[in-house]
Amino acid sequence: MVESPYSSRPRRGTIDITAPCSGRLSLDLEGEDKVEGLIAALVIVGVLALILLALALHIVRQYEKGVVFRFGRVIGERDPGLVIIVPFINILRKVSFRIVTMPIQSQGIITRDNVSVDVSAVAYYRVVDATKSVVAIESVEAAINQIAQTTLRKVVGQHTLDEILAETDRINVDIKEILEAETLEWGVLVTLVELKDIQLPETMKRAMARQAEAEREKRAKIIAAEGEFLAASALGEAADIMMAHPLALQLRNLQTLIEIGVDKNTTVVFPGPLMSTIQEMGAFLTRETGAAAKLGAPSVSEQTPTVGTNGAHRSSAGDSPGA
Repeated sequence: MVESPYSSRPRRGTIDITAPCSGRLSLDLEGEDKVEGLIAALVIVGVLALILLALALHIVRQYEKGVVFRFGRVIGERDPGLVIIVPFINILRKVSFRIVTMPIQSQGIITRDNVSVDVSAVAYYRVVDATKSVVAIESVEAAINQIAQTTLRKVVGQHTLDEILAETDRINVDIKEILEAETLEWGVLVTLVELKDIQLPETMKRAMARQAEAEREKRAKIIAAEGEFLAASALGEAADIMMAHPLALQLRNLQTLIEIGVDKNTTVVFPGPLMSTIQEMGAFLTRETGAAAKLGAPSVSEQTPTVGTNGAHRSSAGDSPGA
């Protein structure tokens, strides 16, 4: 029996119960696709919003300033704090206002008196104009480093070695003034320049050591000569005083004898002036004895031996010289 091709069609008057189920399933699938698409769109929008927010919000620190460019032109500066700009239209460049320490590498320099030295220094600078430091020059640090090296070589080469060693403060000021005149156009202020190290050749070090030693010997001799001069002046003044007061010399002699006797010496040396004084005392006693004998008055000195000019003992009672 051959089936008719129209046998699978539902007959008229019958109801297809599977049609509502398939329609509901298709509606559910379409709803889920729409929800997933909406979520994906929201995620993309959120990510883009975060990116735009990150590009729009900037934090400028206390030691910084911001320079804002709009389509390549400077439209102003921004103070520290939260700064909002238009992404892709405005660009913010941050500039630090802190002092920067920049070492200047050692330079081989020939001084005015033809001495080769190696001099290194250090410079301190800071930005004072944010717009100029961004617009006027590409790299502030590299430019200042190069101009500092050339200025150091030029200024130090104009001085002698003794001036470099003795007048470093003046050289520092000269270098600083030259750098300031050049860097102010870039919105940069050089606050300080200091020579850090001066390297001399070994032969020059030995020559300077000999010179210093000779200078010290010269000063020592001058000081010794001044001491001798002062001592001679004091002795001259003392001699004048002793000439005016002879007893002062005798007192000084006696003081010398006392000082000698402190050490318990067995030999005592009498100075010449002391012996002449003893002779004068003996002559004085002799004259007094003779005067007393002429007057006939008893004298205590008759019983007292006297010392003659030759240092021998004599009696004043009229003994013969041979006795």
